[in-house]
Amino acid sequence: MPNKKKRNRIRPAGSFEDRLQKFATQVRIEARRLPPGREREALMRKARQTETVMEVSELLTLHK
Repeated sequence: MPNKKKRNRIRPAGSFEDRLQKFATQVRIEARRLPPGREREALMRKARQTETVMEVSELLTLHK
């Protein structure tokens, strides 16, 4: 019988929504430290996209 690898069963800390909020906040802080330009705009776009995911997740949770 071949050896099977065990899955990593460690759960992430906090809820999905909490982790998304933390990520969006960190990205915005990082973006504000950068001078205006492409990199800053890319980070701000990523923060907005993350916030959109949070809104969709909330809507899906409400409609269960």
